[in-house]
Amino acid sequence: MTPGPTMVDPRISQAMSNQILGQFDPAFTDIMNDNMKMIAQTFNTKNRWSFPIDGTSRAGLEAVIGSIVSPGDAVLVPSLGRFGDLFVELAERAGGQVTTMTTEWGTVFDQDDIIAKIREMKPKVVAIVHGETSTGRLQPIDRLGAAVHEYGGFLVVDTVASYMGTPVKVDEWQLDAVVGGAQKCLSIPSGITPITFNDRFAAEINKRKRVEQGVRTGEDTKRNNYITSNYLDLTQLQDYWSPRRLNHHTEATVANYALHEGLRLALQEGLQNRFERHLQVHHALNAGLDAMGLHIYHQTDHEMPMVTCVEIPDQLDGDQFRETFLKDFGVEISSSFGSLQGKIWRIGTMGYSAQRHFITNFIALFGAALLQAGASVDLKAGLDATAAGFANQPSPEEVTV
Repeated sequence: MTPGPTMVDPRISQAMSNQILGQFDPAFTDIMNDNMKMIAQTFNTKNRWSFPIDGTSRAGLEAVIGSIVSPGDAVLVPSLGRFGDLFVELAERAGGQVTTMTTEWGTVFDQDDIIAKIREMKPKVVAIVHGETSTGRLQPIDRLGAAVHEYGGFLVVDTVASYMGTPVKVDEWQLDAVVGGAQKCLSIPSGITPITFNDRFAAEINKRKRVEQGVRTGEDTKRNNYITSNYLDLTQLQDYWSPRRLNHHTEATVANYALHEGLRLALQEGLQNRFERHLQVHHALNAGLDAMGLHIYHQTDHEMPMVTCVEIPDQLDGDQFRETFLKDFGVEISSSFGSLQGKIWRIGTMGYSAQRHFITNFIALFGAALLQAGASVDLKAGLDATAAGFANQPSPEEVTV
């Protein structure tokens, strides 16, 4: 029950056991093409450049930032937590001139404040996290794209934790490049990362395109101002995931099997049904924790519906409790980072784990572990409140997960 990695649907594990296909076998390129279509569907976009990157979510973030940011480019990062700070790190390593906006951890930005800063500095790139798992906040971003585009800039969004758990409307919100996550609400093993970017973003990064020596043809221009990473060069990856099928790397076959099955199951469930399931589970879990006597950290309208942050009771050592909870009860939860380290626990209800029976069992075990550790909690009240939270919701048998 962490904010990732999450439990995996057995159907995904089964799909991963299929025999390995060659990367240019028509049967495998059919899977690749299916994955591109399903990634676009789940991002609510018509972008033709919707494909996965082999690597964890950080690889996707680094590919996007490293491809769009040239040395000296102005970059604005409104950071609301640990992973906003990662954008700062990636942009600085790419040579960008980074301006950082900060807010107290556990809060979100007013979009008007970000828009005012955009109009003041006119950055080439604005990079922001949609779902900040370190604080459990969901940042509103629906108005930022239009503001960034007033000055010809590009909006890059980290939806690693929010993708597949809450709506991400790429086209409607005018997002230029978006990175999703595998091991969060999609509930497949980490190691492959869905991304999408629009033609405008593609045109900009192709100004720095350099096809590697050995596969370069006479039609490929050799540029001096090129994207410095070879493996994470989005322009070469475009050629790999297009009819050219540039022999850039060996595709992660099994990871693509997992991605294909994970996306198929999500679309079979229905995106809106999936989003509602995450929200329902979040409310039921919060009701149970509240009734037990625990405090939800900064309970606001901007909580992520797939991460619940709970204040650690004063008398407990948070890390020691987590170790005991895992060892004696078989359940793992997470701590946090930075200023919240040792102050909150983070409970993930993502993808496959966002089901009624898992949440009910979690409340029972969590309450028992807290009582064993000497905390004062009302376990019965917690169980009753959790059950009441699910009273008007579909039973597990009625939900296709």
